[in-house]
Amino acid sequence: MEKETTVQIARRLVGPVLDKLGLLLWDVRFEKEGGTWYLRYYIDKEGGVGIADLEAVSRAVDKALDEADPIDRAYVLEVSSPGAERRLTQDWHYKECIGKTVRVRLIRPVDGVREFTGGLAGLQDGAVTIILEDGREVSFAQKETAFVKLYFDFDI
Repeated sequence: MEKETTVQIARRLVGPVLDKLGLLLWDVRFEKEGGTWYLRYYIDKEGGVGIADLEAVSRAVDKALDEADPIDRAYVLEVSSPGAERRLTQDWHYKECIGKTVRVRLIRPVDGVREFTGGLAGLQDGAVTIILEDGREVSFAQKETAFVKLYFDFDI
């Protein structure tokens, strides 16, 4: 049996908390920035989450993490909304966001271009397909993307 990763443990521990509060887990990340580790929960619900939701999850999951003590180093716990320009990391994210505008940043440029924006057509066999403004359909291997995020034009 494979050992659970920190992210898998964090997902498992927050599940009952979110179910009880009627919230959705969008993503979990355990990442190091500078010399500090962060355990980040991104939660959502229909209509968006508020401060009370974030606080309730933070308190409950903090208690669950303290009791289980699954992380062998110091870390900062953060609970937040995934935001308007949320990253698409799970297969179900792509299914839920078909037709929405996304921004794709590639690890390496294609023909000198590293970022593309277009309507999400889907994710199939490890390839992200978008429809550009000019109507062209382009696909990128998911493993070649630095990220795929919902696109929100803040200038509107």
